[in-house]
Amino acid sequence: MSPHLNPFLLRGFPIDSEKLKDLLERLQVGDVSIDAALTELTQLPYEDLGFAKLDHHRELRRGFPEVVLGLGKTPEQIAIITKSLTDKSDRVLVTRATHEAFAMVRSSVPDAAFHEAAKAIVVDRRANPILTPGVLIVTAGTSDLPVADEAALTAHLMGCEVERVTDVGVAGVHRVLDQLPTLRKARVIIAVAGMEGALPSLVSGLVSAPIIAVPTSIGYGASFGGIAALLGMLSSCSPGVSVVNIDNGFGAGYMAGLINNGIQE
Repeated sequence: MSPHLNPFLLRGFPIDSEKLKDLLERLQVGDVSIDAALTELTQLPYEDLGFAKLDHHRELRRGFPEVVLGLGKTPEQIAIITKSLTDKSDRVLVTRATHEAFAMVRSSVPDAAFHEAAKAIVVDRRANPILTPGVLIVTAGTSDLPVADEAALTAHLMGCEVERVTDVGVAGVHRVLDQLPTLRKARVIIAVAGMEGALPSLVSGLVSAPIIAVPTSIGYGASFGGIAALLGMLSSCSPGVSVVNIDNGFGAGYMAGLINNGIQE
């Protein structure tokens, strides 16, 4: 099925007008199909802010707008980027954000919200979104919740209904086994764990759904800030486990969203 064209996506960008005119003329006379034209459009526009180039057609290509990493950016830069993105999209996500950045964003985007646990700025202008069930987030301990919250927020913005199972680390395996009915109805599972990172392998051995493993930086000295969990997850002997980077809840939530939205009933 062809992606849906948002009418705002063709306004105010540095598109080569001659190239666009040629594309539309070829479409009009039937020299190019609608699907082929959409493919060309996905490669055309971006907005040059000087310090950043915003890919406003990311949503057309991937089904979700460009996400902003707040880390390393000034509050002023984040505010400018967020305002530009909200002019073209109904959803914006800024990860690893600060209260200072949020205050600056709110001055130009009043409906922005700050999610304290995930440290994320969100603008969500969807009216009564229809959410696709199937994403389950499983966390080993309470200390892993901030990373899980980032994953849950991302998947939700991508149109997924998210369930959670918390504090079921392998120190008490019976806690995981008690959740088997919930685990086995999920279509994709995000398993978040620090320390030695054994939870994803354990969960994978109990279910048929793909597992997205998220190592966290939680643990004592020998965990090396999450490296031990990362290596353990990468070395899993259970098939069907993929691994994102340390504390990368956003990456896990995004991948889960792509998988869940791509699964047909």
